[in-house]
Amino acid sequence: MSDSRLTALRAKMRDLDVDTFMVSQPENRRYVSGFTGSAGIAFVTEDSAKLATDFRYYEQVKLQAPGFELIELKGPAEAMLPEILNDLQARRVAFESDVVTYDLYQTFAGVMPEGVELIPIKEVLYWLRAVKDASEIESLRKAVALADSAMDAMRAILQPGMTEKEVAWKLEQEMRLAGAEKLSFDIICAAGAAGAMSHAVPSDRPIPAGVPIVIDMGCKVDGYCSDLTRTLIIGEPDAQFREIYDIVLRAQERAEAEIKPDMSGKAAHALAAEVIGDAGYADKFGHGLGHGVGLAIHELPRLSPAAEQTLQPGHVFSVEPGIYLPEWGGVRIEDMAVLEEDGVNVLTRTSKDPVVPVR
Repeated sequence: MSDSRLTALRAKMRDLDVDTFMVSQPENRRYVSGFTGSAGIAFVTEDSAKLATDFRYYEQVKLQAPGFELIELKGPAEAMLPEILNDLQARRVAFESDVVTYDLYQTFAGVMPEGVELIPIKEVLYWLRAVKDASEIESLRKAVALADSAMDAMRAILQPGMTEKEVAWKLEQEMRLAGAEKLSFDIICAAGAAGAMSHAVPSDRPIPAGVPIVIDMGCKVDGYCSDLTRTLIIGEPDAQFREIYDIVLRAQERAEAEIKPDMSGKAAHALAAEVIGDAGYADKFGHGLGHGVGLAIHELPRLSPAAEQTLQPGHVFSVEPGIYLPEWGGVRIEDMAVLEEDGVNVLTRTSKDPVVPVR
């Protein structure tokens, strides 16, 4: 794992006036240490890095986090916490207050050694993770490419009568056979009126020709996620589909052309929302324009009406405007992009032509 990540975290710790940082959120723990196990706490100080976990993961820590000293837990972490913190000579201990439950906080507080203070900290590591380095972007490119390839393969076989579940399964097969570790999330395939639900669950319904089909999918490579949405239609689109699709496409194209560094997430969202609003569908675009993508499918930065933080080079995010009409369906088009010094570099390459011919 890159020493620069620990260096950046330690700089934040000095700004926050804490001498120890307890990292327990899985993606954050992986980010600072390289350890991918499901249980453990990383302890970072100015001059040490330790990882406490149980017997299941001793060898895994040695392989994945060679820069971290292993602390072998023989029972619940809280039972050894006083010993660990005393060994670190900790006094002001940061914990992830947006991750640790109130019950766990109470447990930690109850075993704190005398003179040790728990300091609630949130989003520090999330913002460090938001700026991707070259190796992270390369992993993201690979995950995006696998999703693109699976979507291309689906276009070649999609036909009336296939069920939503069948489409989702074939997409998963394509990505896994091509080398994906797992899905980024459960695939969404929603045809017709179901597409008005932005997080619809695939059903056994056969897909007819002539209705919008919203497909939202992604996979993981090297732990990093992709996120892709295309709206397709089998056969010749009618006037309503063409109207809605063209509005959403124009909204996305404007955002991808005009998002720049130092723009707020709120302003980025407004680029697309203005196009959709001017077309008369403002109340039919009910979610944010996008979200960060990395080790988690939803992470910082946010591109939404409430996002005041600014976008910076190295941020990787989705750009996914949509319009959703109950009883008709929805249209969403989603790309992944990395922000560079001169603007957006779109990583997604699969076609945005929605029309799949009837076979």
